[in-house]
Amino acid sequence: MLARLRRRSELDRVIAPEIKDDAFYESIIRVASMPGLSHILEIGASSGTGSTEAFVAGIGMQPEAPTLHCLEVSEPRYRALVERYRDIPFVRCYHASSVALSDFPSVDEVASAWRAGDPPLRTQLRWLRQDIDYITEHDVPQSAIDSIKEEFAIDSFDVVLIDGSEFTGTAELAQVYGARFLLLDDIRTFKNRANYERLSDDPGYRLMASDPHLRHGFAVFCRASEPI
Repeated sequence: MLARLRRRSELDRVIAPEIKDDAFYESIIRVASMPGLSHILEIGASSGTGSTEAFVAGIGMQPEAPTLHCLEVSEPRYRALVERYRDIPFVRCYHASSVALSDFPSVDEVASAWRAGDPPLRTQLRWLRQDIDYITEHDVPQSAIDSIKEEFAIDSFDVVLIDGSEFTGTAELAQVYGARFLLLDDIRTFKNRANYERLSDDPGYRLMASDPHLRHGFAVFCRASEPI
């Protein structure tokens, strides 16, 4: 009965992958094949046919597979993700929000960050409300990054892809800063624009790959000390 009373959301749909057979996809494969990886975090796995597929391909080149932690908020996308990778032991899937609802920005913060060329502000505010309502109404577990770090005694992830909610990128980066590789999608939107600027200004990281014109742009950063 409760399920019938829930409002339909765009998050209730399984969608086609955005990261697929392009420069970002190939960059993910390259990073995932790097030696010495133990824990990879994918924020925004969707149904697993895009970036997850690239991670699995890269990990498949490793003599010892690191653990791939895949986060997805949407229930139907999570179910599809689990079904797709149920027989691959190094893939762990989580139906959870990366951060707590208290880490989402306010309406005023989103409005003040809006720039010409972004999706219309009215659209962004609708997305913000939709994300918060979905987590609340579906009782989605929160603070998954902290939970995974605690469960596996992870001080710092080796690789992190930030491509989840449009509104949690800044909070996510704060929790994974120090990772060997940080991969950002949508660097020209609210999701990762500030993250891209922060990492570009940090001498502790260097830009490994980027294309600001592929969809809304992507960037791959690695620690400056990384021997690549």
